[in-house]
Amino acid sequence: MSVALIILAAGKGTRMKSDLPKVLHPIAGAPMLHHTLRAGSALEPAHTIVVAGHGSDQVRASAMDFDPSVQVVLQKEQLGTGHAVDQARAALEGFEGDVVVVFGDTPFLQPDTLTRMVEARRTHDVVVLGFDIAELQPRYGRLVMDGDRLIKIVEYKDATEDERAIRFTNSGLMACDAKVLFELLSEVTNDNASGEYYLTAVPELANARGLKVTAVKCDEAETLGVDSRSDLAEADAIFQTRARAQLLDSGVTVMAPDTVYLSFDTVVGRDALIEPNVVFGPDVTVESGATIRAFSHLEGCHVSRGAIVGPYARLRPGAELAEDVRIGNFVEVKNATLATGAKVNHLSYIGDASVGEASNIGAGTITCNYDGVMKHRTEIGARAFIGSNTMLVAPVSVGDEAMTGSGSVITSDVEDGALAIARAPQVEKPGMARKLFEMLRAKKARQSRGS
Repeated sequence: MSVALIILAAGKGTRMKSDLPKVLHPIAGAPMLHHTLRAGSALEPAHTIVVAGHGSDQVRASAMDFDPSVQVVLQKEQLGTGHAVDQARAALEGFEGDVVVVFGDTPFLQPDTLTRMVEARRTHDVVVLGFDIAELQPRYGRLVMDGDRLIKIVEYKDATEDERAIRFTNSGLMACDAKVLFELLSEVTNDNASGEYYLTAVPELANARGLKVTAVKCDEAETLGVDSRSDLAEADAIFQTRARAQLLDSGVTVMAPDTVYLSFDTVVGRDALIEPNVVFGPDVTVESGATIRAFSHLEGCHVSRGAIVGPYARLRPGAELAEDVRIGNFVEVKNATLATGAKVNHLSYIGDASVGEASNIGAGTITCNYDGVMKHRTEIGARAFIGSNTMLVAPVSVGDEAMTGSGSVITSDVEDGALAIARAPQVEKPGMARKLFEMLRAKKARQSRGS
């Protein structure tokens, strides 16, 4: 059976106190919306539809950045969850299969839970996702069950005392045959205190038709919604705790787990070592046996087996480190490839460049890659030695087994095996230092008397 995924993402999120749409606020380096899209992708949906409202252009751009095939429809007025789902009616015209409705601000939803909802659809017409709350509270609607049959969803304010004591509560997620869902949505009214069309009315309408309605249970943590900055911080902390535990369980040594920040897509191989206070931005892969030393920041990069990075290093997008590469303290690498055994150990910037096998880059070396308008590349061959404080003015190449003298400004290509020195000759003037100091001290004394 084909599946269509509808993600409700139209809320402004006024409690966030932000111009950014709520679902675009990041958790572990990715918008909440992307977390939901990733969970939903496990269903291999034939259609993925995001219902946007506030900041719809931004939501559309973010959704398509995750997957260009995502469709975004606009809910011009926020008239309730039922109304929001109904905005996908035209986009799913003629679709035969199941619709799964989820929320864009529930980043911990698990793919397995969505799969269980779809499996339950094989024997039931409408499937609702619920969870048992640890503490009774008025925030959630209650799921009134009769065996495995869901009779209705009742909001707390409308519930009896017995119903308020029910711990099985509504997450808001639902799975239903597409044709049946949109037929039932046509019967939903806004005859309530809020004047809105609620998706929660669907189960009761389905029961009235004699359809089979049930609820699937998940862990309460999966349904955690994010409505405020405080919720966002809590959600990020939960993600970090889980992700660190997964790293440890997979055979990664993390010396001070609470100080390491991971992104939603961080990949680290077994027997890698992560020292304290390391930050992983999006799109980082660290292979087995690599070492990331303290206070390093990585994003958009690949670190191969046996490489050592840091301490205090920064790897920016496009950094590709082959096996046994060394990146030392206060080194920045951007859009550059370093071949096996290359070393950049101190105080250097390597940007828009390639560094050959076993080459050594001296302290203070800079690839001058930007001319104020365009970026240019620096090519360094294998087993080259770049002297300390060399400025490599791109575009420029240094050949295999070539060398540059310390303090050189290299503006022309250096052939294989050559030594390039580009600096002013040293001039020595005997006794001049003493004379200069005497002149300066006399000047200072005159200034002191004048003041």
